[in-house]
Amino acid sequence: MASASGSSVRVRFCPSPTGNPHVGLVRTALFNWAFAKHHGGTLVFRIEDTDAARDSEESYNQLLASMRWLGFDWDEGPEVGGPYAPYRQSQRMDLYRDVAQKLLDRGHAYHCYCSQEELDTRREAARAAGKPSGYDGHCRELTAAQVEEYKAQGREAIVRFRMPDEPITFTDLVRGEITYLPENVPDYGIVRANGAPLYTLVNPVDDALMEITHVLRGEDLLSSTPRQIALYKALIELGVAKEIPAFGHLPYVMGEGNKKLSKRDPQSSLNLYRERGFLPEGLLNYLSLLGWSLSADQDVFSIDEMVAAFDVTDVNPNPARFDLKKCEAINADHIRMLDVKDFAERCRPWLQAPHAPWAPEAFDEAKWQAIAPHAQTRLKVLSEITDNVDFLFLPEPVFDEASWNKAMKEGSDALLRTARENLEAADWASAESLKEAVLAAGEAHGLKLGKAQAPVRVAVTGRTVGLPLFESLEVLGKEKSLARVDAALARLAG
Repeated sequence: MASASGSSVRVRFCPSPTGNPHVGLVRTALFNWAFAKHHGGTLVFRIEDTDAARDSEESYNQLLASMRWLGFDWDEGPEVGGPYAPYRQSQRMDLYRDVAQKLLDRGHAYHCYCSQEELDTRREAARAAGKPSGYDGHCRELTAAQVEEYKAQGREAIVRFRMPDEPITFTDLVRGEITYLPENVPDYGIVRANGAPLYTLVNPVDDALMEITHVLRGEDLLSSTPRQIALYKALIELGVAKEIPAFGHLPYVMGEGNKKLSKRDPQSSLNLYRERGFLPEGLLNYLSLLGWSLSADQDVFSIDEMVAAFDVTDVNPNPARFDLKKCEAINADHIRMLDVKDFAERCRPWLQAPHAPWAPEAFDEAKWQAIAPHAQTRLKVLSEITDNVDFLFLPEPVFDEASWNKAMKEGSDALLRTARENLEAADWASAESLKEAVLAAGEAHGLKLGKAQAPVRVAVTGRTVGLPLFESLEVLGKEKSLARVDAALARLAG
């Protein structure tokens, strides 16, 4: 089998364009991309779109957009081209038909006329007898007369690959040596009765024709590996393949209840993370930890650091649990690592329609640039910026009633009046001066700063938590801030 050696490395990422990309798929793409980059090799991006009932052009375009958003570049594939084009399976059907016929001609495959009902009956009988329930080889050695009889009955045949009657052993890059006994890997279908090639044929044929050296994919495909190795040996004999690639099967990504994270799980959708404002850097950093680590004591690192260190043989074969809170925490670290100008620009989609609740003309660029450094230290995801800065651009704060009731306790009106007097006299070009004004008001009423600033914060921003209060007051300005304190006092008096 192939080994990793310099630029000879060729890996592939070959999703189906069905629905939204999910994080398990992204993790597979990431490991292939990092492996190719680490070895100075080639990443082939191939689209497996032979299922016309499930594939869609919309999903295809969404898949490409997602790859671009994540920052993945590919050396061969859609929009790039390459020596093995086309890179969409739906455009390669003649190749598959040609290979299937060669396999039939050389005896590596045969026509199977068994009906589904017959297959089900024999499988149930095998189970009842405690035997393997896979295909029993019924059509392996049909005579010409039997074939003619089946055809006369109007039966349609699928094409099955003839598995060798011997164990198949290979060394998985993640799991070590694995052996499959022949009774556990029966002959399998490669072409439907209507002539349409199946995944079991097209995937390894494409890997062979595109000279893929390493197949890094999900653990759910592990059981298909002995079938593909046997097929590869036949393809080498036919001159279609040069060598058997090395296989590495990546661990399951688990969701809630330690169940495999599926496309149906809400937290599996890549679009969810993009819409919430995760950084590609933060999301990829976290996904890399689902089975791999840079070091025992470093969870936060750049994609370049990952590429420099990545070795698929270091991947842990045990299932990895997706932890949304840890994902958010790592994303927050990456937000803080951004240059403040970069941060300000990345937030911009959430400062505009349809996310922003304020009128477009109410947005003040100078205020945004002034508050951005303070906002950067507080966000887990970029979408949180909208609620954090709405007090700057709305004509009045949006009061969270729970926050109002929590902050505006007995005596809050007296505190607010004192704070207003002190703020009136403060230096509004200095957040520290504003802090001293509120601190003095608190001391006058026997309160520490934390208790004293809560009514002021709610009066001005509408919430008990948010960006640093005194920097927020400074950016909002004296006139608007005091007007909001007055409005809060009026509400308390009302």
